[in-house]
Amino acid sequence: MGRLAALLRATSGRRFGIPRARSAATLSAVAIVGLGATSGLPAAAGAASHPSTGRSASHSSAAGWADPAAVPVAVSDHAAATGAGQAAGSRGGARVAGSVYRQIVLPDLLVVAPNGLTSRQVARLQAISGVRQMITFDGARITAGGRSVNVIGVDPSTFRSWVPLRTATDNAFWAALSRGDFVASATASQQLRLRPGAAYKLAGGTTQVVTFGASARLGVTGIDLLVNQAMSARLGLVRHVAALISAPGASLATLTRAVSAVLGPAGKIETLRSEQLPVSSPVPSGTLPASYLQLFQASAARYCPGLSWTVLAAIGQIESADGTNEGPSTAGALGPMQFLPSTWAVWGIDGFGQTGPPNVLNPYDAVPSAARLLCADGAAAGGSSLYNAIFDYNHAGWYVREVLGLAAEYAADYH
Repeated sequence: MGRLAALLRATSGRRFGIPRARSAATLSAVAIVGLGATSGLPAAAGAASHPSTGRSASHSSAAGWADPAAVPVAVSDHAAATGAGQAAGSRGGARVAGSVYRQIVLPDLLVVAPNGLTSRQVARLQAISGVRQMITFDGARITAGGRSVNVIGVDPSTFRSWVPLRTATDNAFWAALSRGDFVASATASQQLRLRPGAAYKLAGGTTQVVTFGASARLGVTGIDLLVNQAMSARLGLVRHVAALISAPGASLATLTRAVSAVLGPAGKIETLRSEQLPVSSPVPSGTLPASYLQLFQASAARYCPGLSWTVLAAIGQIESADGTNEGPSTAGALGPMQFLPSTWAVWGIDGFGQTGPPNVLNPYDAVPSAARLLCADGAAAGGSSLYNAIFDYNHAGWYVREVLGLAAEYAADYH
């Protein structure tokens, strides 16, 4: 997604959407300042002392303060745990509202509009033939302690479903973002020397003191920081500067032409779909699949030989009511493969050699468990047996038809 970073650079210096009284601020003025000695970056010039202590920037930064004017924030136990993060495939099962998996989406296109997508453009993009799902997010080029960085503002509850597998399974990362902390790419975290649990000053249309939560590999080239939608609005990031589109089965050439017609000459499009499926090979003992495609492939091969991986991919995208379900469904189903607790108690397993209680929210457990359940119902035989197995998974004829249709679209996409 290097195109997004390039387009965000173009937003530097633009005025952003804030009330007229504050419109003198420009996009290039949005900054994370006061990193001081702890960041290795140039300190903010002319920093005032903290009103209650009188300490200067050089003293306060060592204590983990955002800057002398910021309220000191101690590193709490929960913040320290958040900073450490949970490894991909963590056995932890705690859910934070707004941060749980709702589905698994394989994106096809990244769309960038430097001036932001209008509501009419969003509606037209969603109406394009073949588009199954789409999300938009905010973004801008900002500065961090004098260094330019790219930041995007997202809804964690939906954006999580679109990112690479290893990042999506990092519960601490998404919990921090949902709480209102800012998070960073692993590279940016190192370069800025950000300290989990410490507060930093984000200055844009308004000045916000925000806790740094966690870092992870984002899989989005050139993106440094993420904030949630509420913080994005406070900072005045460009609204709907980009969108991700999932249109399985659609011709990329046809889809791109239709999207381009909506965007006009200023818009940019980047293809994310890889039409060459990764070479199928056994996952070495003690390792985990590196991507969703590999997870679907390996789960089908290991836990239900004969079952197409595309069926698992379709269930992962459809089962949670196309993203409208916030965590548990109305029937109480949980996780990316939407298991009922009673079904999970029987069929939930530790996937790929993991240990500890199986976690319904962990794709490394949920996808293999779905393959195991389908296999027990005869899915590997195909034909009517596959239909019946999917029906047993979710007792609705429309659901079976939707899964089989989407599986066929994925098969057309990846060959």
